[in-house]
Amino acid sequence: MSANLSALFYLISGILFILALRGLSSPETSRQGNYFGIAGMAISIVVTFMSLGSFGPGFIYVIFFLVIGGSVGAFIAFKIPMTAMPELVAGFHSLVGLAAVFVAISAFLNPEAFNLGTFGNIKLASLIEMSLGAAIGAITFSGSIIAFLKLRGIMSGAPITFKGQHLINLILGLIIIFFIYYLCKSQASNIFWSIVLISFLVGVLLIIPIGGADMPVVISMLNSYSGWAAAGIGFTLENTALIITGALVGSSGAILSYIMCKGMNRSFFNVILGGWGAVDQTSSTAAKEQQPVKSGNADDAAFLMKNASSVIIVPGYGMAVAQAQHALREMVDVLKKNGVKVSYAIHPVAGRMPGHMNVLLAEANVPYDEVFELEEINNDFANCDVAYVIGANDVTNPVAKTDPQSPIYGMPVLDVEKSKSVLFVKRSLSPGYAGIDNDLFYRDNTLMLFADAKKMTEDIIKSL
Repeated sequence: MSANLSALFYLISGILFILALRGLSSPETSRQGNYFGIAGMAISIVVTFMSLGSFGPGFIYVIFFLVIGGSVGAFIAFKIPMTAMPELVAGFHSLVGLAAVFVAISAFLNPEAFNLGTFGNIKLASLIEMSLGAAIGAITFSGSIIAFLKLRGIMSGAPITFKGQHLINLILGLIIIFFIYYLCKSQASNIFWSIVLISFLVGVLLIIPIGGADMPVVISMLNSYSGWAAAGIGFTLENTALIITGALVGSSGAILSYIMCKGMNRSFFNVILGGWGAVDQTSSTAAKEQQPVKSGNADDAAFLMKNASSVIIVPGYGMAVAQAQHALREMVDVLKKNGVKVSYAIHPVAGRMPGHMNVLLAEANVPYDEVFELEEINNDFANCDVAYVIGANDVTNPVAKTDPQSPIYGMPVLDVEKSKSVLFVKRSLSPGYAGIDNDLFYRDNTLMLFADAKKMTEDIIKSL
């Protein structure tokens, strides 16, 4: 295939990737967006193979590992539950970063195969590109592994900090920049390997001080890093599709991170530098647990909702864990048959990643016009008879508006406490992912429903 024809098809795939992002911006068009992305990737793969010109013995190895990797990915996609989607995304980000590192290593050790010059005499621009790609890829890999371990519960979600942490990050960052400069002058192998190893360390140090409440932003930030790593390697390989795809992923991930930081009242630059989340997240828990709470059962909840004129559902990660979205939809259908107006309130960081709750509700065929984002529905809580909080915690905590010492202070939260009655479904009074107690538990208008989210919802349906 000629270079001009390859460039044309890569351009088409790039357009399809842009349409994919556009489609994924809304639940109504997300399926279509996925189809655009699949088509764009299929075109890119085929064109890349056709551009090889001749298929040598190495082609068999490429096909073999392509089939192995594709089969593993398909198997995981079919088997993975929605509750584990955040850590799956983190795991996939780590693979993108590691792939960028491997390609950079290959290009450095065998530049002739990539038309980059000879070993020890690599083109300056290519050396800069592969160094940046390797550094960003290594940071993405190790950072994503730490995020995966935190999300999976293998590592504590609490911030891990030590004295002088940020100064060390700064020094290591400057060392990487200096080594890249020195590598361009000397092209010494030990300098290249030093860049890779230090970058792996930086990835770990950037993510360990991030607290659990801020993990959704970390996921989008690592997504951005993986895109920039791919773009850097795309320049090294002179592959247009990889450059376009990496730039789209990198820029869209950065924009999403910025939007989420703004929504959580966080500093975007602090997120990039791993400089926040390191606060005492348990200071108020012990004192609050001694306060009295009002608890009820399914009959109490059914009575309140049956006699309400409006109910707002607030889903959270607890709903995802219990897989209660289908039972919730059934409960809402019963309420609507009784003339109760029902809507859903979604916080931008409900769950463990952006859009987590939207996907779960869509899976249960909840109508899109009943689902509202925080800024669209927050004023409605004051006129709401019942707020049914099912597994959400930190995103409903009033201390975000009242306690400057709280790690979530300044984060916009759903004004659930303004409802006439709050039904809070939760297994216990344990703190949320941010590690702090929820003041909403102890409000006079809150009735705690201690149970599994799915079982409680099913019991409420029977009572209704």
